[in-house]
Amino acid sequence: MPSLNRHTRPEATLVEPRHGGVSADIRRGVTAGIPIAIGYVPIAIAFGLLAKSSGLPNWVGMAMSFFVFAGASQFVGVNLLVLGAGFGEIVLTTLILNFRHFLMSAALSQRLETNVTKKWLALIAFGVTDETFGVSALRSEAKLAKGFVLGLNVIAYTAWNAGTWIGLFIAEGLPEALKNSMGIALYAMFIGLLLPSMKRSREVMTIALLAAAIHALLRWLPIFAGLSAGWTIIIATVLSAAAGAAIFTKEANRS
Repeated sequence: MPSLNRHTRPEATLVEPRHGGVSADIRRGVTAGIPIAIGYVPIAIAFGLLAKSSGLPNWVGMAMSFFVFAGASQFVGVNLLVLGAGFGEIVLTTLILNFRHFLMSAALSQRLETNVTKKWLALIAFGVTDETFGVSALRSEAKLAKGFVLGLNVIAYTAWNAGTWIGLFIAEGLPEALKNSMGIALYAMFIGLLLPSMKRSREVMTIALLAAAIHALLRWLPIFAGLSAGWTIIIATVLSAAAGAAIFTKEANRS
């Protein structure tokens, strides 16, 4: 997660002059978010294709992008729906996966200009993603205009929802065999996201392997046969994350 420490931001002490009102700030945010939007569209199309190939009604895929707006959680949510997971399991898994957004929103709120109302904060917090947070955190301004962050979030949100619609529309014309094969897209996407991080970080590799080992035990040991797929994912995630926090916090304190 990009740091918001002022000493790590380029030219952090500069305060760029602002021209125009909230509308101008929103336009600047939209312009800054164009690269994010371009990157979101193909992933959102893949999500739409996966949702359709999983047999979910179109409105479910659309509603997930409209209300949830969290790529990894949506991919996992589709998988859990296909596996027959319960409502509570899906909600809890989504909460765990997106918990980092609480921290991002709290950190970002410290960079916003003063006198931002709670309604604006809630609106901005809904649109925070890893990518929009990264762009906001690396801005050189000491304080960010609320309109700028809103514009950044809006174009990312629009691109994600448009991509989902395109994916659902394209899937209508695909052969059934090809739609069924899209189920592997979920695993391919997560492997593609995980492997580079594992190569760069010993901590990530340790926690990922630990999570895989715990999940394998929960799936294979007869004593845990009564646990559903959703709960085994949740338990493996929480235990591996807790173990990683304990192990690497001790190492950091010793160094």
